[in-house]
Amino acid sequence: MTAVYYALGVLFVALGVAVSIALHEIGHLLPAKRFGVKVTQYMVGFGPTLWSRQRGETEYGLKWVPLGGYIRMIGMFPPKPGEDPRFVRATSTGRLGLMVDTAVEARSKNKVGLAEQARRQSMDEIRPGDEDRVFYKLSVPRKVVIMLGGPMMNLLIATVLLTVIVTGFGTAQTTTRLSSVSQCVLPASAPATAACSPTDPAAPAAAAGLRPGDVVTAYDGRPVTSWDQVRAAIRSGGGAPVVLVVRGADGATRDVTVAPIVTDRPRVDAQGVVVTGADGKPLTDRVGFLGVSPSSELVPQSATAVPGVLWTGLKATAGVVLRIPQKMVGVAQAAFGSGPRDPNGPVSVVGVGRFAGEVASAQAQQGYGNRERAADLLSLIASLNLALFVFNLIPLLPLDGGHVAGALWEGLRRTLARLRHRADPGPADVARLLPVAYVVSSALIVMSVLLIYADIVKPIRLGG
Repeated sequence: MTAVYYALGVLFVALGVAVSIALHEIGHLLPAKRFGVKVTQYMVGFGPTLWSRQRGETEYGLKWVPLGGYIRMIGMFPPKPGEDPRFVRATSTGRLGLMVDTAVEARSKNKVGLAEQARRQSMDEIRPGDEDRVFYKLSVPRKVVIMLGGPMMNLLIATVLLTVIVTGFGTAQTTTRLSSVSQCVLPASAPATAACSPTDPAAPAAAAGLRPGDVVTAYDGRPVTSWDQVRAAIRSGGGAPVVLVVRGADGATRDVTVAPIVTDRPRVDAQGVVVTGADGKPLTDRVGFLGVSPSSELVPQSATAVPGVLWTGLKATAGVVLRIPQKMVGVAQAAFGSGPRDPNGPVSVVGVGRFAGEVASAQAQQGYGNRERAADLLSLIASLNLALFVFNLIPLLPLDGGHVAGALWEGLRRTLARLRHRADPGPADVARLLPVAYVVSSALIVMSVLLIYADIVKPIRLGG
């Protein structure tokens, strides 16, 4: 059954990716049609066509590999000055489509440049009545709306999913429920995986009869509602015996008398992270010790918590995207050497599929069941959409942000010409940037191949 659950997890993420891409392209399609641009194709996936239907002037279809998508609009690039304006290129919004287009153009034996090839290759003749339905004739704001429609759709998907997760399932909170009870007292310098030996003294919590799953509701006569309160009371209480009120897994409440010991324990900050010194070794304090660890549970939050969670996700995603060149060096060193993978580094769709499989097939543990599993799978889809949003905003062709930058440049040129009382310079010739698009596309292909290889030979695994 584990293999079946693993496969179901991978399938869930694959469908999530396909739906996210399909909605991304709808984010381009709807405003394009609203503004009157002729859209000849709407496709989900790449490779050979699996299914398609003609509806009006647009062909809607699915392709064999559901990891990309595009809409094809006529007149994305303006004609070269002096050329017949009835002939313009029907260009797609999809990154993979443009990557293939630019690669084909670069390999062409024709001596003309990429910009000229972009105008000549795959030319569609505008039919009567389509002369004003080309993308390049749109106003700058409408171009920006069309090109931002895709990324904004991904942001909307992520926001909806995070709202469901935060308000329906909850966010991970450290609670007063005990996840584990130590059987002995180990030195502060002992590794986390160290086992008890016959000479190690018994831990106070185990000796008092505390069990995993117990919920601490009061400590030394004072009600407690958070683990921070419990931890502070234990560490500052010294070695005097205290009475804990705990609720067991059966719902029954009982009093437990424990006698903490005073020993050297690692110093932790407000987030519970171990503090290290300049030499990298953990700092220690002489404090009270029981030998218990809290559990992390999903606690539903109000909708007001969603913006904060969304902003945190956007910042983390942007941080990874901005450091992609540096991160890819580490990926290459890990893939072809003995170094470890950065658990916070980029992964390919193969890596995301592995995560989904591991989540779906994880054994039920204390504090981790179907509810937590569903929340984690939805979080993966939300994270993918945040990545699509941030990545597509990079102002380079063939990404959506590159087209937005071209439209804004066009608007700036026209504004400056108007202020200087000069003639309208016309639409920006984005086709001139296709050499840049080819370089970016080549880099994206290399990066994708490297990430897929690394996710196969040295994958990042959840929980280490």
